[in-house]
Amino acid sequence: MTPLFHIRRVTSLDRSAEKADLNIADEVPVKLIFSGIFPYGVMMLTPDHLTDFAFGYCLTERIIERAEQIRSVVVSDGEDGPMLDVTISGDCLSELLRRRPRAQTGHSSCGICGSDDVPSVDVTGQTPFPLNPTISAAAIHRALHDLDHWQELNAATRMVHGAAWANREGEILLIREDIGRHNALDKLIGARMRNDTLSEDGICLLTSRYSYEMALKTVRAGMTTVVAVSAPTDRAFRLAEKMNQTLIAIARHDRQFVFCGGARLTGR
Repeated sequence: MTPLFHIRRVTSLDRSAEKADLNIADEVPVKLIFSGIFPYGVMMLTPDHLTDFAFGYCLTERIIERAEQIRSVVVSDGEDGPMLDVTISGDCLSELLRRRPRAQTGHSSCGICGSDDVPSVDVTGQTPFPLNPTISAAAIHRALHDLDHWQELNAATRMVHGAAWANREGEILLIREDIGRHNALDKLIGARMRNDTLSEDGICLLTSRYSYEMALKTVRAGMTTVVAVSAPTDRAFRLAEKMNQTLIAIARHDRQFVFCGGARLTGR
């Protein structure tokens, strides 16, 4: 098993005689292949929960629409990192083969980099989310309060992103961490797909900024409420607003800002 972090000896800038051991999170190139015949690209990932990543990535990239369209995921060792061979249904593979291949490799799964087209805010292909059921402000506070306790890899390294899922009461049920914020979100989405809980309502918590490609992923996964520790981009905000998504950002323990979708919130 590839280690998630390594211990490195460092010295202090001002006191060269002082030495300390620090945990440094690893990232490895993960080669993605579909149905054993179609190399799709190389993603830089934290090497855990790779099957979750495969499911989430395939959904947010619109390679599949449903979990059952993935027949199998085989993880094997390559020369410089793992290989992910994802067998998908014949119709999905045929559609994938008609796409133009990505122009870049070696990036995280942002969902846009290397593509010919960037999806428009006005053409999402989905209907806006209904404003029910509601989420209480108390649930948001509870989830934010507990988030740090769930970030085990970040506690060890202080350098990875997290994407967590909490129920409507604010109880965190699941978290995925990764060196890349897009990867962490794809892993979370994939884990929920595999658990058959993707249709359940709740709160997605992100330890990163909320950029447009992250917004696309949450929208495609049906996440109606998103809480991000950092700010959204304006393009991400406009997509969230158009989709009736509740977006709470710059969310810290002592203060949070509601950017849109406040009608879904109660107890404010």
